[in-house]
Amino acid sequence: MIPTWLNEPVKQVNQQAVDAAEAHQLQLTKPPGALGRLEELAIRLSGLQGRIDPSIDKLQITVFAADHGVAESGVSAFPQAVTNQMVANFCSGGAAISVVAKQLGAQLEVVDVGTASEPGELPGLISQRAGAGTANLHHQDAMTKQQLVTALEAGRAAVMRAAESGCQLFIGGDMGIANTTAAAAVACALSDVPGELMAGPGTGLQAEGVQHKAAVINSALSRYSGLADAPLETLRVVGGFEIAALSGAYLSCAQLGVPALVDGFISSAAALAAVHYIPAVADWLFYSHQSAEPGHLMILEQLQAKPLLDLGMRLGEGSGAAVAVPLLQLACQLHNNMATFAQAGVSEA
Repeated sequence: MIPTWLNEPVKQVNQQAVDAAEAHQLQLTKPPGALGRLEELAIRLSGLQGRIDPSIDKLQITVFAADHGVAESGVSAFPQAVTNQMVANFCSGGAAISVVAKQLGAQLEVVDVGTASEPGELPGLISQRAGAGTANLHHQDAMTKQQLVTALEAGRAAVMRAAESGCQLFIGGDMGIANTTAAAAVACALSDVPGELMAGPGTGLQAEGVQHKAAVINSALSRYSGLADAPLETLRVVGGFEIAALSGAYLSCAQLGVPALVDGFISSAAALAAVHYIPAVADWLFYSHQSAEPGHLMILEQLQAKPLLDLGMRLGEGSGAAVAVPLLQLACQLHNNMATFAQAGVSEA
């Protein structure tokens, strides 16, 4: 049974705040549009926050971790044990996202949605397990209906914690060996394209390994029909616990009125599922960067998304999104603190 919260309405953008922010931009001491997308970002944030002076001061970064049965099919260059090892690395402060979160002053938490074995008690780790990793999507459904609900609700719970703490921007990250295969399968199903168009090197596969990954995806998808119009079922049969958690988080961000900054390939596949389920979710999503993973550009095009950065990153963890946060903060600072023509005594055009 689908939880009732999944069909709750998305919070509407405050058009009055958008109009006021647009008018304010025209009064600042610069030619109209001179700050390019920074102006657009500030205006969008005004509409989402319902205020003419938007701010991005309180950040929540949640990394969802899970394992994937499809790792058994040889689709990753790294062993499955790395998932739990990286969970420990996140919690001890040694991972890239840990470093960037500290630099940004962001709250960082890690949610175990279903690693192959329980990682034990670690600082900042929350356990909301849907199972000990998904089943191998190459040969069977990745998860049961109840497991899907548990994973989606892990994402919702994270956003609810963030909203209760006054979070102004939510970033979801991912960790799970073989999750690029699951994400590519989700994106292929929702886009109705073959695995060859989405499969990439992931953690470092060579050309032969990428071809094998595409074949595994095609084999899995050949068992189903109609997935392009069934995003939740797509997540269930070929997705991953952390991917479903991210989809649940993005849906909840839109429902609870918390802007979200989407990371790279994995996160964007989850966003694609969320937007397929409720198109209005798109209003609440910003896209941080274009990943070096080949299929990411195709997903971004489907989402009609304009990423902020292109730095050749493909790490995951939410790292690309965290790196883009200062751009959003600067957009707000410029919007809020530049003088108007009247204040500065500068002649208008």
